Amino acid sequence: MNIVGNPYKAETWVAKWLLLTYRLPREPSAARVSVWRKLKRLGALLYHDSVWVLPATVATREQMRWLAVEIVELHGESTCWESQIPDEQAERTLIKQFKAVAEAAYEELLVELKAADADLRSLGRRYQELVAQDYFGCALKAKVREQLASRRGKQS
Repeated sequence: MNIVGNPYKAETWVAKWLLLTYRLPREPSAARVSVWRKLKRLGALLYHDSVWVLPATVATREQMRWLAVEIVELHGESTCWESQIPDEQAERTLIKQFKAVAEAAYEELLVELKAADADLRSLGRRYQELVAQDYFGCALKAKVREQLASRRGKQS
């Protein structure tokens, strides 16, 4: 899901965003929880009430379309669309929100890597999941990768 030739890192950009709104029946609640977990796993942000947002990439488009179909199959309603934010400042704010979420997750991994009994396999898996959600290249990614590699090297 990482962006190749990331257009979002440029100083000037015309970013496209995927938005998803949905409604599911209250019961069974497992369907609602499942959709919420999938959105979180994708790294989507809850933008407003029931509007979830992701940067538009080939991978996120496909994932959101599949999720929209799944919601309908769960007897719900969903709408997925692609949009641009005409206000560059508002877009920068949204990008900062994505970066803040990624940074907090990388910081959590760094703390856990310091533990003597750290489960490196589990932390490595979480790192890979986080990399897939890090749409804007958080600076802490390299530090976490180095720490993981260092800990794995000491374990051998």
